[in-house]
Amino acid sequence: MKVLLDTCVWGGVVATLAAAGHDVRWTGELEPDPGDEAIMHSAYGDGRVLITLDKDFGELAIVYGKPHCGIIRLVNIPGRQQGPYCVNVLQRFESPLIQGAILTVTSDRVRIRPAH
Repeated sequence: MKVLLDTCVWGGVVATLAAAGHDVRWTGELEPDPGDEAIMHSAYGDGRVLITLDKDFGELAIVYGKPHCGIIRLVNIPGRQQGPYCVNVLQRFESPLIQGAILTVTSDRVRIRPAH
């Protein structure tokens, strides 16, 4: 799956996702940070699922109707655990993500907001 990691996601997640066969880019390598709207636009333009810790992307998608190719928001997942969580979520929820769902992931549950 094609994935764009937001700047706030731990950089080590890149290697974990790449090892699992995903096509990964990380905005943390960009200087300066392009901002949320530009990141979301880039992910959509490249057909990438956006992975973030930031709830602002959900607001951009839901309130402002910004197009996206699926969003995963990690909530209170420690940096070194983010990679395994992402691999698991991308595998288990590939179908809803392809359809543009927004997933909120905590250590004990995944909430899915289907695409409308």
